[in-house]
Amino acid sequence: MFNIRELLEEIKNSPYEEIEIQAPHTGVVEFCKLDPGQRVVGASGTFKEKPGTLLANLARERNKKPILAPQKGEVVFVAREMEGRFVESGEVLVRLRHFLSKEEVIQRILKQTLSIFLAPERAKYYFIPEIDLKIKASGERSVTVRPGQEIMIASRMKRETPVVYSGPEGIIYAVYFSAGENVDVSGPLIGVCPEDHLSLIQDVVARVQTEWEERE
Repeated sequence: MFNIRELLEEIKNSPYEEIEIQAPHTGVVEFCKLDPGQRVVGASGTFKEKPGTLLANLARERNKKPILAPQKGEVVFVAREMEGRFVESGEVLVRLRHFLSKEEVIQRILKQTLSIFLAPERAKYYFIPEIDLKIKASGERSVTVRPGQEIMIASRMKRETPVVYSGPEGIIYAVYFSAGENVDVSGPLIGVCPEDHLSLIQDVVARVQTEWEERE
């Protein structure tokens, strides 16, 4: 059985992730005024219509492409030695430290503690009608899946293929796809929790929601 306490302590000791901002293509880089410790924000708004903080511009053939912060966080590194220089695609220009939100902590815990069933191919996925109706009526945690059970339909190029679950028996705790949207091969579809672990996972989720302090 996994040790929830150790997992929580591990996240508390490193409550962030570092994001590398790379040059999307070749060009001459021009940094904005950035200093270590400076706070930046990602895109916001209902449709992400408000852009994130401008970090740099990358000029190619006299056209400038803005490089924006993808998430909120703080600046920990700026490759100042590249200022005004031609850089290759993929070179690291800025490194940000993004502090995890409650929801991100919960999702990280779930992905380490649940059994994640992955998409066998790139396709659109749908639950079979029986499961779909049950989820809509009572939620995903009302559904128990077993190895060898047909649980979904994969739709691709006007071809529909039944998807058989392979994994431990348990309750569907999380659904990671939306009906009608393409999921890449090996993308997560569902997270399954053994029934005897359910109360433990619910307890740790409740604990994170009440105890985790988010940084602005």
